[in-house]
Amino acid sequence: MGRSGLVRVDCAHAFLKPWVRALFAAALLASGRAHAGCIDLPFPDLLPLEALEDADASQALARARLLIGASRHDSATAPLRLAALYAIAAQSSSILELDADARAAAASGLALAPPGDDPVYLSLLATYAETVYDTAGLERETAKLAAAAARQPARSQANVCLLTTLGWLQHRLNQDDLAVGTLTRAYRQSSLANLGRQRALAAEALATVMDGMGDFDRALDLTGETINWEQSQHASQMLSGTRYARGMVLLGKGDYGAALSEFDEVRRLGRQIADHQGVAFADLRICEARIRLGQSAAGRASCEAAQARFAAAGVTQMVKESRALLAHADLDEGRSATALATLNQVLDHHGADIVPRWVPELYELRARANAATHDYRAAYADLLEYVQRARAANEADRARSGSVLRARFRVDYEIERNAALQRELALTRERSDLQRNQLERRTGVLVVGAALILLLSYLLLANRGYRRELQRLATEDSLTRLPNRRRTAELATAALAEAVAGHQPLTIALIDLDHFKLINDACGHAVGDRVLMELAVISRTLLRGGEVLGRWGGEEFLMLLPAQPLDLALARVEALRTAALEIALPQSALAAGLRVSLSAGMATSYEGASSLDEIIARADVALYEAKKHGRNLVRVADESLQASTTAIRRALRAR
Repeated sequence: MGRSGLVRVDCAHAFLKPWVRALFAAALLASGRAHAGCIDLPFPDLLPLEALEDADASQALARARLLIGASRHDSATAPLRLAALYAIAAQSSSILELDADARAAAASGLALAPPGDDPVYLSLLATYAETVYDTAGLERETAKLAAAAARQPARSQANVCLLTTLGWLQHRLNQDDLAVGTLTRAYRQSSLANLGRQRALAAEALATVMDGMGDFDRALDLTGETINWEQSQHASQMLSGTRYARGMVLLGKGDYGAALSEFDEVRRLGRQIADHQGVAFADLRICEARIRLGQSAAGRASCEAAQARFAAAGVTQMVKESRALLAHADLDEGRSATALATLNQVLDHHGADIVPRWVPELYELRARANAATHDYRAAYADLLEYVQRARAANEADRARSGSVLRARFRVDYEIERNAALQRELALTRERSDLQRNQLERRTGVLVVGAALILLLSYLLLANRGYRRELQRLATEDSLTRLPNRRRTAELATAALAEAVAGHQPLTIALIDLDHFKLINDACGHAVGDRVLMELAVISRTLLRGGEVLGRWGGEEFLMLLPAQPLDLALARVEALRTAALEIALPQSALAAGLRVSLSAGMATSYEGASSLDEIIARADVALYEAKKHGRNLVRVADESLQASTTAIRRALRAR
């Protein structure tokens, strides 16, 4: 049989419904108190009732119904409060697989709660959507949820919860390419906003989609995360549903022994909280796992118990699934005629009333039964039907898998793009903060210095030596004694003109000290100034004639390396980077994990660039790449790398 298995039910029905139950079942702890429901209801006195859903949904439903009855006869009860009681009743009914009751309670609450963004209305809207299974209804509810989610602030509780429910409905519609993107957004946003409960719910929903895609390991990781959270909250009702979902993943993976252990635990929890429907689902899966393990006789009793419970509840589809498993057991045990009779009943509507994903497997099973009873014509017809349906299902799966992979790529790209933007913003803020700090420190000096400059100007104009000193002050950075930005730009312009005229390369390196603001904050500006001065001293020992290191601004420097091949220029910058690591910091900074390092981006004029700004811009891009990949690195602009010789490129790429 295929990995989906004979009785692996489509997510449009209750097989993976425990996640939907978990979505609105219990509580987010805040200051030691539980707040039930994915979206907190704005009535603190109802929190204990909401929290009861975690431990015993049957009791929560019974108490909610009593309060609803009393409130409906009390004219003093506000409509919104009554709607909140209906929301709790709807959530509890959904947990207990009572879809009709959940839908009715949600509809009653929606009639009382004014449409909009009130938490009660949004909770009812999501719970009602969970009870819809027909395509037209799912499309209608999906549109409502998408519109409601779009109105909520990003990373808010309401936004995350609505996205999670929306992703679940998209999965029911076989729109896994949309579902994986929606659920990944909910999962990421809940993580960024530190919404523990909502993250667990989104993780379980995403696990369901990953399971359907065949990504079992990722699905197991996600369900494991949810189980850990539920165990920490003592959420037995939710834990039962998540363990069921994990067991389903293990069934799909073919690890039947581990799946059996999960379903045994689900059954134990179901009996503990009197969740009769949960026990029925556990029995059905125990039966399936034992059949997969070749223990048909041992699994039969579980299938029969599940069938009786589903029949009593009037869940026709699950009754058919139970019978299909019993037919599988009969066929394994040699009772071919009995198996054939059961399968004829299961397929009495040619699979139209059965989840499409496992109908092909039923025809394959009946083909085996027909062959075992020597009705080869019927066996051939069933096998032909199996092949046609299986081919159509495989083609649909391939198409869906392709769209899902594209969606996952888009999600991963957006995540990485957002992370890159955040890193760039952080660097910009660091530089801005540094410049602001420097401005604040020097404001007082400038006030006094203004008068001094006027006096010096008079004296220097009267004396040639003073005039030369004034020129030096105008072109030299006062702290590092390096050329200042204006002088560095003049030298760079002249060097580029000379390089162009002599058909020689000019290499420019844009250098930036890493985490310089943190060093200033941790050690004080005096230490920061010392670091800048020591770097200037080091550069003077490394640079040769014609090579220049100028202060470009703040902790940023520009290095000019004229008439040098790219490999020699890179060696010079690397030497400066290595030497910078030796600049000492106070012990307190070292204990905090700080050290002096620099990142650099390099670009050359190999391509005949006539604009200094163009070369510096390429160097700036390379510097950003160095920062992006961890700092304390030197990166060369791609254009410069491509223009260098083959031997140089080979050496650079091997670094």
